[in-house]
Amino acid sequence: MGYKIVVAGATGNVGREMLNILAEREFPVDEIAALASRRSLGTECSFGDDTLITQDLDTFDFTGWDMALFAIGSEATKKYAPKAAAAGCVVIDNSSLYRYDPQVPLIVPEVNPSAVHDYANKNIIANPNCSTAQMVVALKPLHDRATIKRVVVSTYQSVSGAGKDGMDELWDQTKAIYNPTSEVPPAKFTKQIAFNVIPHIDSFMDSGETKEEWKMVAETKKIVDTRIKVTATCVRVPVFVGHSEAINIEFEDFLDEDEAREILRTAPGILVVDKREDGGYVTPVESAGDYATFISRIRQDSTIENGLNLWCVSDNLRKGAALNAVQIAELLGREVLKKG
Repeated sequence: MGYKIVVAGATGNVGREMLNILAEREFPVDEIAALASRRSLGTECSFGDDTLITQDLDTFDFTGWDMALFAIGSEATKKYAPKAAAAGCVVIDNSSLYRYDPQVPLIVPEVNPSAVHDYANKNIIANPNCSTAQMVVALKPLHDRATIKRVVVSTYQSVSGAGKDGMDELWDQTKAIYNPTSEVPPAKFTKQIAFNVIPHIDSFMDSGETKEEWKMVAETKKIVDTRIKVTATCVRVPVFVGHSEAINIEFEDFLDEDEAREILRTAPGILVVDKREDGGYVTPVESAGDYATFISRIRQDSTIENGLNLWCVSDNLRKGAALNAVQIAELLGREVLKKG
């Protein structure tokens, strides 16, 4: 016996990845519904060898469905998630709407799986921000060994994190650079993204941080440990898929780089590729389409007493969004609902 699954936002980048990953991982599905807004009604979506026709999110009845994976943004989630939850369908939400609600668990299954039992507070589980998800997968096993005091992270985030419009803008601007008769001014981003980097993701806050940077701080504390201090600089780069992060970690106890490398090699969800030679590391192009969070460039930081540096890369549409949501669904099914 399997589950009745809903994917809301099935025509978007993340929604399509959710359908792909559910099929790839052979999630025990008895019935599946692809939902979209009325402007996308009737659009075809692939689910393994099957083709789904999108249904109207606005009129869909969630009664009798087990789980709904939401990839529809905060405004639509505010309207439809309580409706689904009230009908007895557990919502796994990819937006930021519920991430900071103390009654809603924020889950990365490799890091805090026991939090899944708190879903019953509101029948909602939150999926973390893409940049946070991959970082905490790397931090948790190291924190368990040597206790992290402080993290300094700089991100290099792909344009797919801004959706299809972001990917289109990079593509169109890149083509325009080689065609002097055309020009594509910034629309999705604040400055030209082709052949450029932009130190600005999401809105600015009074503190001078951007909302993306604040999210990494707040979410790391909620998922891993409230005592960890985090400071982030988030940068948009001209890469289509795959987020990269340079992470500096200060521990309470000394942790040798070789021991750290072995800890990470055996940690769930991680692949270590760390050879001190040309090409002995992973880049975002190589992470695209993969499930893993890749760790490279592990080395001691001699400028502080107990410091370590590492390079972290992952497919943001997968571990940063769709894969993590499906893993939450697997965890919920395995630990709580127990039907599959």
